[in-house]
Amino acid sequence: MIISSSLVRRVAASLLPQRTRSHSSASTVGTPFDKLGVIGLGLMGHGIVQVAATASSSSSSSSSSNVHSEVIAYESNASYLDGGRDRILSSVERLVSRGKLTSNDAESLLSKITYTTDRDALDDADLIIEAIVEDVELKNDLFKDLGSRCKSSAIFASNTSSLCVTNMAIASGRPDKFVGIHFFNPVQLMRLVEVVRTEYTDPTVFEDVMGWVGHIGKVGVSCRDTPGFIVNRLLVPNLMQAMSLVERGDASIGDVDLSMQLGAGHPMGPLHLADYIGLDTCSFIVEGWVKDFPNDASFYVPAILKQKVERNELGRKTGKGFYHWDGDKRGDPVE
Repeated sequence: MIISSSLVRRVAASLLPQRTRSHSSASTVGTPFDKLGVIGLGLMGHGIVQVAATASSSSSSSSSSNVHSEVIAYESNASYLDGGRDRILSSVERLVSRGKLTSNDAESLLSKITYTTDRDALDDADLIIEAIVEDVELKNDLFKDLGSRCKSSAIFASNTSSLCVTNMAIASGRPDKFVGIHFFNPVQLMRLVEVVRTEYTDPTVFEDVMGWVGHIGKVGVSCRDTPGFIVNRLLVPNLMQAMSLVERGDASIGDVDLSMQLGAGHPMGPLHLADYIGLDTCSFIVEGWVKDFPNDASFYVPAILKQKVERNELGRKTGKGFYHWDGDKRGDPVE
């Protein structure tokens, strides 16, 4: 699931404790990953590439040595590859223009990235992170192929936010060297990374990945392979409950959101947030959970959500959801 924008960053800042973990510290622990591969250069993938390359530039790295000698950015489609490259270049240029990155460091980090449509370039990577569309069959097929071609010591990771990590780990043929590594959007700004272990994950592999997360300047939290991991497991059912309050006529849209803002200290209410995320995205996630875990009462799809998705009232992206929207500007609640 994509949780985006400065507004969502404020939600994360208010709900998540800002803490560090001793085994994620980049100051004293070395990283075993010399070459990183990232598959998919979309909204999440290009950010992962940029953050990893930034950590590898000499004065930007929090470690005494570079985190990676090379970051392989792979896309099967050349136009998608070009789009990801353009996003990274634009982001780096903005940082330089704002004085947040020196020209030398910008040149250094960009030199670390190799862009390619040749999957063979990933064969000798030490850690490969998948960040493609949330389609379980596509992911399983990808990891099955990677498992047959990549060096035996390579560790695989999925950036999925809602799919079962264990199934992908088994598909890879090396479940002991597989983790979930869920970044939040925008990757360049959001500090949190959920590192997900399955029953098969080698503890040393898990610790190495947690250490790498610290090396690239993020805060890693550990979670077992459970639906939604930590953030979405707590967040998405909360959004469904808010929708149900409105659906039953127990409270208005505005009062539900205002109550959570003033009563719980949230920067925005749950219905505002659901509109910002996209009601289709919310529905996709929870429908998958209902299908896979039919006996879990916390997983359900309110009728009001189904109706809005059917009417293409998806929130901010279509101009209408629980609120009216003018671009990124929220208007009045929908009566």
